[in-house]
Amino acid sequence: MPTKLTGMYYKRVFAFPLLLFLFLSSVAQVSRPKLVVGLVIDQMRWDYLYRYSDLYGANGFKRLLREGFSAENAMIPYAPTVTAAGHTCIYTGSVPAIHGIVANDWVERETGARRYCATDTSVRPVGSGSMWEGQMSPRNMLVNSVADELRLATNFRSKVIGIALKDRGGIFPAGHSANAAYWFDDKTGRWITSTYYMNELPQWVSRYNDRRVPDSLMRNDWNLLYDPSKYTQSTGDDMPWERLLESDKKRTFPHSYTSVIGSNRYDPFRSSPYGTTYTFDFAREIIRHERMGQGTETDMLCVSISSTDYIGHRYGPNSLEVQDLYLRLDKEIASFLSYLDQTLGKGNYTLFLSADHGAPNNSLFLKANKYLNAGNLSGGGAVRSMNNFCKQKFGDSLLVKRVYDFQAYLDLKRIDSLGLNLKTVKKEIAGYLKTLPEIWNAFDEEDLMTTILPPVVKEKIANSYYFRRSGDIQYFYKPQYIEGPADGVEHGAWYPYDSHIPCVFFGWGVKPGRTNRETSMADIAPTIAAMLRIQMPSGCIGQVITELVK
Repeated sequence: MPTKLTGMYYKRVFAFPLLLFLFLSSVAQVSRPKLVVGLVIDQMRWDYLYRYSDLYGANGFKRLLREGFSAENAMIPYAPTVTAAGHTCIYTGSVPAIHGIVANDWVERETGARRYCATDTSVRPVGSGSMWEGQMSPRNMLVNSVADELRLATNFRSKVIGIALKDRGGIFPAGHSANAAYWFDDKTGRWITSTYYMNELPQWVSRYNDRRVPDSLMRNDWNLLYDPSKYTQSTGDDMPWERLLESDKKRTFPHSYTSVIGSNRYDPFRSSPYGTTYTFDFAREIIRHERMGQGTETDMLCVSISSTDYIGHRYGPNSLEVQDLYLRLDKEIASFLSYLDQTLGKGNYTLFLSADHGAPNNSLFLKANKYLNAGNLSGGGAVRSMNNFCKQKFGDSLLVKRVYDFQAYLDLKRIDSLGLNLKTVKKEIAGYLKTLPEIWNAFDEEDLMTTILPPVVKEKIANSYYFRRSGDIQYFYKPQYIEGPADGVEHGAWYPYDSHIPCVFFGWGVKPGRTNRETSMADIAPTIAAMLRIQMPSGCIGQVITELVK
């Protein structure tokens, strides 16, 4: 008969393989959150995290900063700083020189044709008869996104969806293999997509569109949330440098959105705080109907808030409108976080918040406040100015085709047909631009490496140059000078007001805290990849922000 000692021996012998199996099983199972939410606030300057904090509630921006990790000195590693390039960089960890999205629009070098960043004529609209608005896909993006890598890591079991009022804000973040991307159609006031993703809208999206949510929201005038005396971080109402809304006859509160009729009736909706409400509401519907974060794999929802950009362009950083918009956004974020807590459980999701670019102050506003070195020049004016010079120098006034984001695209075929030397034409135009009082520097893009520039600026421009899509001549305005009309603001420069962005991580896997060392917009994707234990995107050059990982 076995003794007590023998029985203990057998128990230990059989227990050891069991313990080893359990240990190996725990190692094999990768720990991940239920859902990753990317929240990109279009045109959000970094300082907005703090500038209006006296009126922020406890559970919006303040909660993200209190319970999350903030990279306080996150910079955009390229220039020009525009929407399409920014959204692409955040999710790919790459730069325009590699991912190919050099701007919102560009001229294709081989054909000389203008190209919008997300245009794809091989697809058709779904949910709308508006052909141009629906012919969109991520096909022009040359690399994949962290969302693509999540799909690959789970053999495509993870679900990925991108949404934004702007097509480019929903498409590029979600990547090439997304289950869906949705954007807003001005003609119909509905969420639409393209045949790149599906042949017909899910029934729940069609039902949501049938509710005509924008129509009901636009019936409400935009009034200030609080008494005007509380808005101490803003200038007064009706400033001469503010851009009039299409549906308004004045620049003062309240703003109305109901006077525009016909095919453009939804244009003003984008420039309203209700566009933000609408986007967050649709994000909740996606989570609910698609059961995101409620399956066996980690899902990713890429949300971009576009109305902040439209409003920022019209009114500028010192306006009552922008301050009130961010106070409302603070409440929307608090409500959305509460929804995620209730739906998925606090600590079961990871959220990051960032921006695609910042924004400068309006030059008239600056001059009114004794910043005498400020000004603006419209893009159309730049083209005319350069072509007038070409008429005098070369006898032809059509050598410059277009200007996009401080880049001049020349008519290469015309220059060749006239027997002109391209190198000479570029050198002369760049030399002319440098004589203008608004211009900081100008040069032939192909001469970047031999142009005398501060290393940080040279690196940013090199990171943006993709031969097939970039311009022939690069120029930049002096600080506080912008390219665009005198009212409102534009962006795109390498200066901190355009390139210093928020970078906040929150939730599962995030250690609360902050760092003031310089980080990059390109660091977001590899950091998320490291947290999820997946491969970083194919063109990634960013570094993991190791301080935030638990």
